[in-house]
Amino acid sequence: MESEDTYGWTEEYLRTIKAMTPAQRLKTSQDLYETAWAIKTAWLRKQHPGWTDDQVHDAVREIFLYART
Repeated sequence: MESEDTYGWTEEYLRTIKAMTPAQRLKTSQDLYETAWAIKTAWLRKQHPGWTDDQVHDAVREIFLYART
C-alpha cells in the first residue's frame, strides 16, 4: 500500500500531478470546478423545482462565492 500525506493524497497521485504541465494542471482544475458547479446546479434544481434558471444560477454562484474548505 502506498503511503499518504496529510491530505490523503497517495504517492501515485502526487507523481501524476507533478508529471503534468502547468497547462494540464490548469485545465484539470477548471474541469473540476465546472463539474462541481454542474453537480450543485443539478442538486438545487431537484431541491427547488419551481425556481427559475436565474434563481438557480444565483444560488449556485452564492454557494461557490462563500465556499470554505
